[in-house]
Amino acid sequence: MTTNPQPSSNSSSRRDFLASTTAAAVGGTLVSALANPPAVHAAGSDMLKVGLIGCGGRGTSAAVNAMHADENTQLTVMCDLFPDYLQHCKENLTRTLGKQYAVTDDHCFTGFDGYKKVMESDVDVVLLCTTPAFRPVHLKAALEAGKHVFCEKPVAVDAPGVRSCLQSTALASAKNLNLVSGLCWRYDYGVKATMEKLLDGAIGDIVTIQENYLTNPLWYRVPKPEWTDMENQCRNWYYYTWLSGDHNVEQHIHSLDKAMWLNRDVPPVSCFGMGGRQQRTEAQWGNIYDHHAVCYEWASGVKAFAYTRQMKDCSTDVEDYVWGTKGNARVLKHEIISGTETWKYRGDKPSMYDVEHVELFKAIRSGKPINNGIYMCYSTLLAIMGRMACYTGQKVTWEMAMNSQESLVPEKLEWGPGPKVEIAVPGLTKFV
Repeated sequence: MTTNPQPSSNSSSRRDFLASTTAAAVGGTLVSALANPPAVHAAGSDMLKVGLIGCGGRGTSAAVNAMHADENTQLTVMCDLFPDYLQHCKENLTRTLGKQYAVTDDHCFTGFDGYKKVMESDVDVVLLCTTPAFRPVHLKAALEAGKHVFCEKPVAVDAPGVRSCLQSTALASAKNLNLVSGLCWRYDYGVKATMEKLLDGAIGDIVTIQENYLTNPLWYRVPKPEWTDMENQCRNWYYYTWLSGDHNVEQHIHSLDKAMWLNRDVPPVSCFGMGGRQQRTEAQWGNIYDHHAVCYEWASGVKAFAYTRQMKDCSTDVEDYVWGTKGNARVLKHEIISGTETWKYRGDKPSMYDVEHVELFKAIRSGKPINNGIYMCYSTLLAIMGRMACYTGQKVTWEMAMNSQESLVPEKLEWGPGPKVEIAVPGLTKFV
């Protein structure tokens, strides 16, 4: 049975499409959630309590952004897989947040199940900043517990995870809970203004998109003798597909999200791609690729050519190039050229990382919820779909990707041996 039908080119409306696809993915979740009362925080000066799950660099920064966004907030609960990460984060935030840091030792949790204690606490808001593999379970638990959520990208590493997050998206709507995505460019003033003009026809009909995310290699943590294989994989999570989704999912999603945005969040029909490992070939680099190239095609005829690379000593470029029937644009440069006219955004530019939290807390206090769930799920699947095409060497349709039964995350998470590390070989690796 198809979980998410592909819209035809003459679909009656984007609204109808999004409503029908969400309902199909959710099943009975929406009905059961309607029995729960809405969770709207009273407007005014009430203190909002915040819990942080995932105390790495991104989580630490997200906690600071959240506290900056609303002076009547306090961080009261923290959780991480590893005690040393938790302790380092506590030391940083104690210095940085002042009176907004209100975490006691009995409200600090670690381990694979530590997140459950956060959900049992009295926090109003949860920041989900862990390794991507754990996000579907954490998101579901947070919303079931009635918490508002800031959810980092990507939301999953496989299709079952995306389907779970679509169910959680509907649950958030039914319970009037806020769900704000860490796809931060949607909250950047310059990018938003540029996108609005492009979608209003500033360069005519959009024909072609090129997404470049060409960067240098990232961090690596040298294993210690006492680490188990599972601990090594979790500490070096970026290099294991089951934990990160590969960098086409974990990093390039920012670019792919803009391609989806330019197509009004309607998914593509299909894609094909190629990729591999040329520099990062040793076992320490897990099983992810170091380059991907994917062509996505929409029912409208729009094509997006998406390139991502993490290699040293190579040229770098991170930009979104858009061509239309009447001109072209560079989104991150905030520049649109149509004929002899050039438009450039010159307005305010606060930190998009702050803005996404400002909007979250404003929505909580106003009782007018934000729910970014649909696009954060679709953009995640767009990235996963591209990885599937590169790994298998096959053309992959949106329906295939959405209904894929490939589940990467182990059912039981415990220290000891890690999941088997297998490197995908196009033409040999099968689509599941």
